[in-house]
Amino acid sequence: MPLYKEGSTAPVVDTGLVPLAFADWLKEPEHPAVSLANTDPVEALEPHLGTLRLIVLHFPKFSDGRAYSQARLLRDRFGYRGALRATGGVLQDQLPFLLRCGFDSFESEQKGFGDALARARTLFSVVYQPVGDGRATASQLRLQRRNVGMAAD
Repeated sequence: MPLYKEGSTAPVVDTGLVPLAFADWLKEPEHPAVSLANTDPVEALEPHLGTLRLIVLHFPKFSDGRAYSQARLLRDRFGYRGALRATGGVLQDQLPFLLRCGFDSFESEQKGFGDALARARTLFSVVYQPVGDGRATASQLRLQRRNVGMAAD
């Protein structure tokens, strides 16, 4: 399956890291890459996040969002900064949300996926939910404008 990374419009060559399935990785926790099903306990990775270079999260179908929660836990709560890949039922329409949750590479066979990935960061000018990507939410922007207006009075 073609691999895409944020900022690319064409498939890229895989890094060579071969992720182990979670059950196998538990037997070799020093291995630098792991693949989680959306039913695997992401919390079990926390003590090993400093040595993991790649975590692959699986979407069994596009309507199953548990991997979004796994990604948010890894990025926002546990501070994981390595590569985070989405695989399985990953659709172009989901890219802005996947990027906001911290995914930075994707496996997809959809035609036009690379072009959609290049546009995904700028698709929405305002966001509503706070996440660890540093973008100000709509309510924060409104508050900033109100405070600027009050300071000018």
